[in-house]
Amino acid sequence: MTEVRDDRERETEVTTASEQAESTAASEPGTEAEIEDQQTEANVEQTGEQAVGACDEKEDAPTEQAASEPASETQYDATFATLEPGKIVAGRVVQIGEDEVMVDVGYKSEGRIPLHELGLRSGQQPADILKVGDEVNVLILKVDDAEGSVLLSKRRADTRLVWQKLEEMYESGAVLEAVVTERVKGGLLVDVGVRGFVPASHVARNYVENLDKYVGQELRLKILEIDRQRNNVVLSRKLVLEEEYLKAKEETFATLQEGAIVKGVVRRITDFGAFVDIGSGVEGLLHVSEMAWSRVKHPSDVVQEDDVINVMVLNVDRENERISLSLKETLPDPWETVDQRYVVGDIVEGEVTRVVDFGAFVKLEDGIEGLVHISQMADHHVTNPSEVVSPGDIVSVKIVSLDDRARRIGLSIKEAQPRPVRLPKEVLREQTSFGDTSEGNTLGDRFPGLSSYFEDKLDEEEDDDEQ
Repeated sequence: MTEVRDDRERETEVTTASEQAESTAASEPGTEAEIEDQQTEANVEQTGEQAVGACDEKEDAPTEQAASEPASETQYDATFATLEPGKIVAGRVVQIGEDEVMVDVGYKSEGRIPLHELGLRSGQQPADILKVGDEVNVLILKVDDAEGSVLLSKRRADTRLVWQKLEEMYESGAVLEAVVTERVKGGLLVDVGVRGFVPASHVARNYVENLDKYVGQELRLKILEIDRQRNNVVLSRKLVLEEEYLKAKEETFATLQEGAIVKGVVRRITDFGAFVDIGSGVEGLLHVSEMAWSRVKHPSDVVQEDDVINVMVLNVDRENERISLSLKETLPDPWETVDQRYVVGDIVEGEVTRVVDFGAFVKLEDGIEGLVHISQMADHHVTNPSEVVSPGDIVSVKIVSLDDRARRIGLSIKEAQPRPVRLPKEVLREQTSFGDTSEGNTLGDRFPGLSSYFEDKLDEEEDDDEQ
């Protein structure tokens, strides 16, 4: 017969079962799941007894066991993560094989990433990108509860996360860095986790003829367009450079001082000078007249593109945003020590740089030129200086005057030439006779007027020598 238990007996029995479960957990260490299972079984017994009411002890025991088994299994399954296809979860690599990688995603069994879902590049192996213990994001492809298997994809998880990040960066206008992988028609391809495209017009602030030099470089870019459905990402380096340039220009014009010496890079050369980048794309003009202390025919004779030079800031026009630079002001002024190298009376060599109506200019060294007046070009009368010298001629000149304050040097070509040797009068008189010098046989005897002419010329030369 079945006897009805009163409430006090049921409370005593449930308390005893709970104490036994706690005692067992304390005496035999186990996992939290095991402890929870034991406590759950005690609670399930209490629930079962209340539901049964007045039942027989012999019938009660098998009923409690049958009720506790499915409840325990359900509670056990609840301790694992809920995996849904299409969801991205974090896992830990537990095993790496040649054709798959096993990942612990908190489920009853490890998930499997097939080789084609790893996102390997050509020639790569699983061990090249992962190692045991690595944390990895994976996309749940399929869950088979019956078999307890889970199919995962690292490739698809990476792609989805990349797109999410790119969309966030596009919305915020953030700058990203990417390596150029290939030069294609119309621009460059870059790796931003997915393939991105940089149009040629957005590679730099100015037109770039040769884009091949960017392959392999890491560029700072902004996203112009993004279309996840079409797998399309268009980026711009020009936007980044423009923003940096405007910021740098503002700072430069606010802080740059006249007289400062700065380092710059020659970017462009023109007939009248060169444009020099003095930092972050801010350019100043180096006029041809400020390239050297001597006259410069063409700027390319002094500087070349990409040359790194020191220049002095001559003027900063903040209103018109113009900067004037000088190269020669960073070099020693040769006129300050000219008197240490040249003295009046010295004979030196120089190069004819210009021929003018009144003479010719001769360069003695960089920054030092002197004038040979037309009257100092030759012993004879010169009508046009070009009859004597031409630009590029190397000539010997004598320094006849030097004024370092006025930066002028007077030169003479004729004074630098050796003077002809003059014979004594007696010898010259003898040379005026022909054959026999006996009376009546000299030039003077035969041509009395000629003799007096030579005498007068000799006297004039003697007077010139004395002077």
